[in-house]
Amino acid sequence: QVELVESGGGLVQPGGSLRLSCAASGSILRFYNMGWYRQAPGKERELVAGITSGGMATYVDSGKGRFTISRDNARNTVYLQMRSLKFEDTAVYYCNTHGATIWPWGQGTQVTVSS
Repeated sequence: QVELVESGGGLVQPGGSLRLSCAASGSILRFYNMGWYRQAPGKERELVAGITSGGMATYVDSGKGRFTISRDNARNTVYLQMRSLKFEDTAVYYCNTHGATIWPWGQGTQVTVSS
């Protein structure tokens, strides 16, 4: 069973940056399309960005131009570089596969954008 561990969140001012990491146990991450998701208080979990097993990235409108998803298959890790953060980016961020197979969710990492 794959375990996902997200890290890198924190408190940041508007306009600031954070880099999130997601480490997967084992060595099968390389075979999967992966995604970063977030869940804000009172809202459903939503996809933020996806990256194919080959490294092609896609973004939802809210993150375009500000977020960059990447992966290091040798390290079984997926990253999300976030820039120009806004109040509305406040949420718990999770990674998981982006496809039909969903692994057990990790604990997520809290991102709080506040002045």
